Amino acid sequence: MALSADGRFSLSATGHLRGTTGLAGSRNWRLVKFCNGELMGQKLNVTQVRNGDNKSKQAAANKRQVCMSLTTNIPAVGSKLRDLDMEKRDPRTVVAVVLGGGAGTRLYPLTKRRAKPAVPIGGSYRLIDVPMSNCINSGINKVYILTQFNSASLNRHLTRAYNFGNGTFGDGFIEALAATQTPGEAGKRWFQGTADAVRQFHWLFEDARSKEIEDVLILSGDHLYRMDYMDFVQNHRQSGADITISCLPMDDSRASDFGLMKIDNKGRVLSFSEKPKGDFLKAMAVDTTVLGLSKTEAEKKPYIASMGVYVFKKEILLNLLRWRFPTANDFGSEIIPASAKEFLIKAYLFNDYWEDIGTIRSFFEANLALTENPPRFSFYDAAKPMYTSRRNLPPSKIDKSKIVDSIISHGSFLNNCVIEHSVVGIRSRINSNVHLKDTVMLGADYYETDVEVASLLAEGRVPIGIGENTKIKECIIDKNARIGKNVVIANSEGIQEADRSLEGFYIRSGVTVILKNSVIEDGLVI
Repeated sequence: MALSADGRFSLSATGHLRGTTGLAGSRNWRLVKFCNGELMGQKLNVTQVRNGDNKSKQAAANKRQVCMSLTTNIPAVGSKLRDLDMEKRDPRTVVAVVLGGGAGTRLYPLTKRRAKPAVPIGGSYRLIDVPMSNCINSGINKVYILTQFNSASLNRHLTRAYNFGNGTFGDGFIEALAATQTPGEAGKRWFQGTADAVRQFHWLFEDARSKEIEDVLILSGDHLYRMDYMDFVQNHRQSGADITISCLPMDDSRASDFGLMKIDNKGRVLSFSEKPKGDFLKAMAVDTTVLGLSKTEAEKKPYIASMGVYVFKKEILLNLLRWRFPTANDFGSEIIPASAKEFLIKAYLFNDYWEDIGTIRSFFEANLALTENPPRFSFYDAAKPMYTSRRNLPPSKIDKSKIVDSIISHGSFLNNCVIEHSVVGIRSRINSNVHLKDTVMLGADYYETDVEVASLLAEGRVPIGIGENTKIKECIIDKNARIGKNVVIANSEGIQEADRSLEGFYIRSGVTVILKNSVIEDGLVI
């Protein structure tokens, strides 16, 4: 590589650098200027480069104080611009941090013995499979998962499903980081929030494995959606933003349930409002055509809501956590709103299916929505599959049964039953004359042999699965539940909340939840 006396690099069509001396006779060489980093990473207009007689633009360029000149042969410009685009999409320079969530009280009792990301969904997946699969499909293979509550089953699933040590993912890694004590008074605390959780492991972004990292992707472990994160990161880099927030367009009916953002006509975030109502809600309306919506759709959805999915420049994130807001605990409610005036925060539109699986009701409805035809979200995408652990289960066996608008997971046994608008999880056993409707059955962790089942029945006990002549409606059945014969679960009185844990169930938001490993005795009516 050579540097000329006037400080200019020259790049030939074959990729060799040389000084400007001796180039005067080569008519294909032109001067391309990158000023204040403004054009760096952007596509250059080759026509303007060739037609250098635009005096107004030349005058404006001369006013810039910081300027680097790159002398290049025009035929090579196209390939170099492609290289710049590839740099912006390089997933090796991105690390993802998946937040495992808090105690999950709104999803209780599904979170009684498991972390929120470990909650099963869709018959054979877990919530953590969603961000993990999105990362893999986006080419991002450096992932941290921050956990605190009930993380045993989550850690076990991650080990089984995403073992990067086999070389399949190159130099990538997946590490589950549990809250831990460190020296000092502050080191004795649990994670106080999303930002505090990342702060307690900030040193990881400066170790040897992170030397190439430019941006940090912050994800949640309890959302259902399919997204190419590198499109998101590329938009972030092209805009020059310090922080970019993925957001959804919202109509009036749902907007007040979310944190909303106000943006200018260039997509810069100006202010935030958490679940506004009335006049405060109307004040948060924006022109969503700025983010790419059509005029008709923008009129229907005049609000933008944060998805809780962010990308930070690494240096900006470390600065915010260490020095600017060292005591702030949460990204969404503290750090990002407070940073809007000091840093460039941009909104990125994600106009597709997204659901926050934060409550029993949302979990119930999101699962049943998978049975729609066509579904609003589908696990059936060959190009961008959802991954999970290999179980090597056989196909389900179905005898003399009627199945309508339902999902039946592998390894199940259905005998002379009716399944309507329901999701049946792995290793489920449903016996004769059972009727399931609007039910989410999470399945079982293991099989009981025919000998074991016969022995239990002979002793008057209940095997895993659903016994004969049982009718179940609007119910979530957690794993390894034992439901006896002639049981009725219908909540016919419309009770919204009830704690009947001693009898093996809760009622949350009107949905009956049968506890994991519980026993519902023969003949019980709920």
